[in-house]
Amino acid sequence: MIYQRMIDNALWGFVQPKGGWANFSEKMRIAETADGEDRAGVTEASVSLNEAPRTKFEADRALSTTESAVATLVNSPLADMYSSGEPDESSLVPALDRRSFVDDIYFGSETFEACLATLDRLLSRFQECRISVSFSKSLFVQRKVGFLSHDVSAAGIAPDANKAAAVTELSFPASKKGVQSFLGALNYYSRFIQDFAVYGAALYQLKDADFEPGGDLSAARRSFAMLQQRVRDAPILRHFDRSKDVHITLFANEWALSSTLMQEHEGKLHPVRFCGRVLKDAEMNYHPAEKEVLALLLVLKVCYTQLVGKSIRVYTRFSTLEWVHKSKTLFDRATQFAVLLSPWHLVVERVKEKDCAFAQLLQAGLTSFVDLDESLASVTPPSKGSPNVRLDPHMLYARLPISYSGYVLSFDGSAKTEKHSGYGSCS
Repeated sequence: MIYQRMIDNALWGFVQPKGGWANFSEKMRIAETADGEDRAGVTEASVSLNEAPRTKFEADRALSTTESAVATLVNSPLADMYSSGEPDESSLVPALDRRSFVDDIYFGSETFEACLATLDRLLSRFQECRISVSFSKSLFVQRKVGFLSHDVSAAGIAPDANKAAAVTELSFPASKKGVQSFLGALNYYSRFIQDFAVYGAALYQLKDADFEPGGDLSAARRSFAMLQQRVRDAPILRHFDRSKDVHITLFANEWALSSTLMQEHEGKLHPVRFCGRVLKDAEMNYHPAEKEVLALLLVLKVCYTQLVGKSIRVYTRFSTLEWVHKSKTLFDRATQFAVLLSPWHLVVERVKEKDCAFAQLLQAGLTSFVDLDESLASVTPPSKGSPNVRLDPHMLYARLPISYSGYVLSFDGSAKTEKHSGYGSCS
């Protein structure tokens, strides 16, 4: 008989119940036998006393009033090794009498004393659980540490300079397999590249036929060069600070979407995390405002543990996002988006085209999403699907003279005439 809670307790810290699993399994067998005898005794007593017939509900309720021997054993301190939040040292018996080894552990703090306190607790836990670490590979009280090919310091997280330089010195691959190898190496550093999916879409769509004579690799070569430049200019990602406000910028175009999680340091918005992905075929037909909602949902999912419970300021090119988040008369995809966004407290701020004030808030090296469309024309991937996928960026904003006086009607050929006005209606 297996109990998930006991398995979790055993795996956490590589320990097992006091006395070992063999001793506990014997206790469990005795408890199960006693539990079966108790149930049989209750049934025989009921028959001998000629009691009136009872329903199944009444019988189960009578049995549940007294705790069984199995439940008593499972809920006993012998089984629950972490009931007090800390393991009992007498119960920390190594599984199979073996010593475990761990690697790649990083911790830090704002003060030297706090670092020593954390180190003391960590080494004490290792000693209790008989977990070994390599002292020769360990580094203590360092201002900067190389961790999983990253340089981690108080300033933030940066890619390893030597490994990043190796990526930037690669020449354009001569086959699809070579491109896949390049993207595989670059995926590890994608968290440091703003709009990685936007620039890499042309490389993801390459086929073997594109490398044959007559194939068009112009967009792929430009995308390759831009990604190398992005790796070369990768910014330092700041550590997330729960005491600071959260800012998110969204960007979506015809083939990809991206989002940037930022926090303010020294009067500038510094990046904490970059997220992005290539759009699916069906998503390419979404309205640009709907694609921005997908970008927002992506960063909320990836950074859930950091963002949950916080007020989030979102910068977008469309006022539709705020309407979807607050409106009570929605339908179709807008209803799904509203349900997914309902647990979050969002403060939506629309950034107009050529907004210089917003661009000045960004840290040097970050690209304003408002001016990004024009710079992406050279890395546009080959069109997939129907011709109506392509949308002229100039059509995203209404362009009317100041002296214009009249009505403006915007119509999507796939839109449905709805009873109520609003999203997707023709009123």
